[in-house]
Amino acid sequence: MVLASAALVLGAVAMGASPIFVRLADVGPYASAFWRCALALPFLALWAMRENGGIAAAARGVDKAVLLSGLFFAGDLFFWHLSILATTVANATFFATTAPIWVALGAWLFLREAIRARTLGGIALCILGGFALVGQSVGFAPQRLQGDLFGLITAIFFGCYMLTIRAARARLGAGQLAFVSTAITTGVLFVVALALEPTILPQSLQGLLALLALALVSQVGGQGLLAVALGTLPATFSSLVIFLEAIAAAALAWLILDEALGPLQWLGGLLILGGIYVARPRRRAETGVAL
Repeated sequence: MVLASAALVLGAVAMGASPIFVRLADVGPYASAFWRCALALPFLALWAMRENGGIAAAARGVDKAVLLSGLFFAGDLFFWHLSILATTVANATFFATTAPIWVALGAWLFLREAIRARTLGGIALCILGGFALVGQSVGFAPQRLQGDLFGLITAIFFGCYMLTIRAARARLGAGQLAFVSTAITTGVLFVVALALEPTILPQSLQGLLALLALALVSQVGGQGLLAVALGTLPATFSSLVIFLEAIAAAALAWLILDEALGPLQWLGGLLILGGIYVARPRRRAETGVAL
């Protein structure tokens, strides 16, 4: 439990670094999403080969949950970028933070995970914290409704991705699952990038290094560690810890891009941490039974 929680926290922080690398890249949003996955594949393959059965077992283990995990993550990245293009970044971020609602609903309906009162309280605190992080910039306008809708769809896709990863981990190792799922996502995003991007190849050494960092840190590190954690931890709680991605993104933007953080953003971070603490899994030491 402790190792899985540590993997989840580190994975969330690694995914939180992705906006920095995307901004430093010199290709469009769909191309950067494609390269994020494509450049990660050789490293994920090495990880998969070290697990029982290697890549062959990973290929044999492809089922509906594995296939859907790759498709859902491709949908997550696709609609996330559409949302960013069609509405404000703050609005896109806010609607994307509703993912735990869909994870909780799906975990209850399909994975038979019990949703307790403290979990619902944790979700509420984290949603409030996510709103506080971007609240000063959030606004609603008729011309941005389509982009806001895309942000909500992003959250649904990410929620479905987490649920399918949780289900698929019963049959595959974390590295094997991350490799196969990312390979499926790569194929989908390659078609999207070819259709929608005027330039796919990076135009400079900085752009190439930014894409490589995006692949290694955010995809191999972030998504790989998420797969590790979801082999043990409940999907609903894991979705709340992913809120740390928003905190990490804000902190890195403050440190690297000199984007200021006001009192409301600090409050948002504290609310998210409080929500994660409230919803954390508990076990009675004497019985080992979850409370």
